[in-house]
Amino acid sequence: MTEVSVIPTPREDYLYCLAVQACIYAWPLFEMQRMRAATSARKAPGLGFAGASPESTERWCNLFTHERELLTAGKSRVVMPNNDTLYANAWLDLAAGPLVITLPDTAGRYYVLGFLDYYTNAFAHVGTRTTGNSAGHVLVSGPLWQGETPFEFRAIGRHIRSATDWVWIIGRILVDGPSDVATVNALQDEFAMASLGDWRAGRAGQPRRFDSRYQPRAPLDAARFAAMVNDALRVCPPPVADELLVAQFGEVGIGAKAPAALSGQAQAAFNRGFDTVQKLLAGSESDIFGRPAKPDLQAARFGWRKPMRVDERYGTHLLQRAFVSRQAIGALATVEAAYPRCEVDATGASLNGAHRYTMRFAPGQFPPVDAFWSITMYSSEDWFLVANPIDRFAIGDRTPGLVRDADGGLTLMLQHAQPDSAKAMANWLPAPEGDFFLCLRAYLPQPALIEGSYELPALERQV
Repeated sequence: MTEVSVIPTPREDYLYCLAVQACIYAWPLFEMQRMRAATSARKAPGLGFAGASPESTERWCNLFTHERELLTAGKSRVVMPNNDTLYANAWLDLAAGPLVITLPDTAGRYYVLGFLDYYTNAFAHVGTRTTGNSAGHVLVSGPLWQGETPFEFRAIGRHIRSATDWVWIIGRILVDGPSDVATVNALQDEFAMASLGDWRAGRAGQPRRFDSRYQPRAPLDAARFAAMVNDALRVCPPPVADELLVAQFGEVGIGAKAPAALSGQAQAAFNRGFDTVQKLLAGSESDIFGRPAKPDLQAARFGWRKPMRVDERYGTHLLQRAFVSRQAIGALATVEAAYPRCEVDATGASLNGAHRYTMRFAPGQFPPVDAFWSITMYSSEDWFLVANPIDRFAIGDRTPGLVRDADGGLTLMLQHAQPDSAKAMANWLPAPEGDFFLCLRAYLPQPALIEGSYELPALERQV
């Protein structure tokens, strides 16, 4: 029996295109709704669970929670975990008024608090690069607050204005290995937040209970996506410049006032557009954006892929915003941190633990950063850290005991089998038995690294 193809009508094509645009625009809102439900505090010190049980969708906001131990193999639920820093996490609701964030004196230790608005713009950074390492305070206010900024917060970087009432803070504090964790834990305990009124009165801040309304691991479908996005649009409206664009999306069910029920034609178009965008955002950067106008010579010659540049605001780059929210939500702006990745050796062959590799930094050719750098090893099978006999998951400028070459350079050893010389052991980054990839974490990268003129050395496969 011959199948009869049905040619969409012009109206159906229009609604489908509109649905694709709507899903691309709204995907960051969905991810923020999901992450807020997944990472906001279920329990607060002295207050207990926000809901009647741990399974409740009620959470606490306006409260810092901290990762207290370095992530190692088998101790992360998030792919590509970081073994260099401890994370701080907080969800802020600014609808009731501004909040004051108290910062400790980190005695020169690198740290950053990255602020994301509800559209995933990494719109502000507080810490070493911007406000320094001394103790102090910053004021965070929402889009509708019109109060007078207190004198204490009139210096540059001390008053952060968010375009949305909900804000996600993701902080990172440098840790120099397991022996340094207790010191960092003590610093974490000094971070605090309070309403402006409580801060002025010298009172401790009080977290607020809210209902996230969603289970973060529930199956994703078009109906759930639309419901979560529309809830977000009600509490975090789009910027004025986007209002006319977003108003059009109501035809396919996206909008704070979108109809509860769509026509069959509109619902079919939205379902189709949702499936298209879901597949699109699950692909690679090259799948979405195609080949760059100029060949990426660094990737072609050395196997290191330059990271997509992330600015503090995406502006009209909506597809990039959606892609980053789907693949790397919470990423800092590139001026704060850059993460080039490497999956192949100097010949273009996939990296595999069955082989031995060297990576040599010539004298004076270490990654140009103003904070620190490290190279982390991940299994290609699951994107997690690799268990190994020396519990080394990353290697970099703070790794103790590295042995320099005679000329002052540094040769790293990357392989699964344990090396047979003392120097190789000192410089060994253990690999899994199968395929692996590397990620360079460069904090406060200098322009040469951001712009791509600095070339990371190739991984040379040894016979």
